[in-house]
Amino acid sequence: MPFSRNIKIALAYDGSAFQGWQAQASGRTVQGVLEEALAKILGGAPRTIAAGRTDAGVHALGQVANVRTDSTIPAETLKRALNALLPEDVVVHAVMDVSAHFHARYLAKSKQYVYIIDASLERSPFLNRYALRVDYPLDIPAMRQAAGSFIGEHDFAAFMAVGSPVKSSVRTVTVSELVMKEGRLYYIIEGSGFLRHMVRNIIGTLLMVGRGGLAPEDISGIIESRDRSKAGPTAPPQGLYLVAVNYEE
Repeated sequence: MPFSRNIKIALAYDGSAFQGWQAQASGRTVQGVLEEALAKILGGAPRTIAAGRTDAGVHALGQVANVRTDSTIPAETLKRALNALLPEDVVVHAVMDVSAHFHARYLAKSKQYVYIIDASLERSPFLNRYALRVDYPLDIPAMRQAAGSFIGEHDFAAFMAVGSPVKSSVRTVTVSELVMKEGRLYYIIEGSGFLRHMVRNIIGTLLMVGRGGLAPEDISGIIESRDRSKAGPTAPPQGLYLVAVNYEE
């Protein structure tokens, strides 16, 4: 028999001490600690579905998951109970009942990520887990020009982790921009979906542009090549944040 309720959970987490979202046989994961807390409250073995499976070290401000249950515990009570049980590096922002057909992953219309690069004159000891530190000059105008090349529908095979099991590497990017504020560079990207390591590979490529290793005009050719070896290295995970997952009202 199908479950009587479908519950949507919005949460944030510091990914520093996690092996990513997805539960694994060994290692601490966000899905693991969330499902452990849910089991204590709801009983049984609840299984969550996430909008996106963030990698080890990647953070989230606006992750979304759903879980099916027969429990009658009110949503607001469930939120309070979860936050009482979850570790300090995970916080549930909202819990709500949704329709039976809601699926956190398949019904997501777009996702927004932000990658933070610390380019300030003096290194901060507090940012090591939350931003990528660069101590070399960057050509910001060139990086901004290059970022614009990612907008639109493209085959992003050149920016996909090698061996990713996907049927298609075509994705649509609607926002790709760089904002500099107080010595920190914020790369904002939004799209219909993302391949594994796609944002981090884009960042590695943009940093090559910033250092003069690539010209902004090279980006279109790299995209067209569909060749991972043509793009830049994979940037470290700690600067990446899943900021928002958007659904139709």
